[in-house]
Amino acid sequence: MGSSYHQFCPVAKAMELLDERWTLLIVRELVTGSRHFNELRRGVPRMSPTLLSKRLQQLVRAGVVDRRTDGPNVQYVLTPAGEELRPVVEALGAWGVRWIGELGDEDLDPKLLLWDMHRNIDHTAVPNGRTVVEFTFPDAPTKSRHWWLVITANEADVCDVDPGYEVAVNVLTDLRHMVEIWRGDRSWSDALGAGTIELRGTPALRRGLPTWFTLPAFASVPRPA
Repeated sequence: MGSSYHQFCPVAKAMELLDERWTLLIVRELVTGSRHFNELRRGVPRMSPTLLSKRLQQLVRAGVVDRRTDGPNVQYVLTPAGEELRPVVEALGAWGVRWIGELGDEDLDPKLLLWDMHRNIDHTAVPNGRTVVEFTFPDAPTKSRHWWLVITANEADVCDVDPGYEVAVNVLTDLRHMVEIWRGDRSWSDALGAGTIELRGTPALRRGLPTWFTLPAFASVPRPA
């Protein structure tokens, strides 16, 4: 845990744990369903594995996270104390949408975007069998321009290398435009109408693709006038 504020105020005591760099984002990942170390890493792709391990140990010692082992399998699960942070994370996300609207180019991370999209898929809306969606971001660095979501009945995988399966729909758009859709700053229909996103595939699959994804809860937060 970081240095003390030396205040009896409960806000100060809470922040001694939670305001260390990355800590609350790890809680965000646990709130949104990540359980394994590698899953958590994909939710905070710019955090070093060493620091992630250290922060998890701090959260375990603080009673916020429970580390569960089953042979070689290790899971990190929020304790009741950790679950009480769920509305805190949700409120911070809503506040950020309303009042921190500007995004710099360095904030546009395709790894985080695709990871978040993969865990917000409505599998009942996706065609049966294996469905592959390819995303192409011409404005992203060369090594980060192409991504694939491989969707099956109950699972989805994120690939940054062509998995070799037939692609059902190609999504061609700037990374910023896709992030804006995902944040709820603009709708799929608005982006398609403006030509800032292009879908390639059969007409039925192009029409259906926006329904395959359930936007994060903060996407529906009303913006100030």
